[in-house]
Amino acid sequence: MPEEPSVWEVRLGLYATRQQAEQIQEQITKLLCPDPDHAPPCPVPWSVTTLPESALDEDTYDELREQARIEQGR
Repeated sequence: MPEEPSVWEVRLGLYATRQQAEQIQEQITKLLCPDPDHAPPCPVPWSVTTLPESALDEDTYDELREQARIEQGR
């Protein structure tokens, strides 16, 4: 029996400025839906959200924060 579709969440943590994050969100959107003018619905329904660090749990992306700190010499 084939597996039924369900909702999945794929997270991507970025160390970036707001502008950089918005540009990356636009690129992801184009990957998910390369033809934004197509007739609905999308073959695979999706959504994308950008959250600031202040909206995340304190320990979310600890490794990313540490990597950014090291790479920037702080």
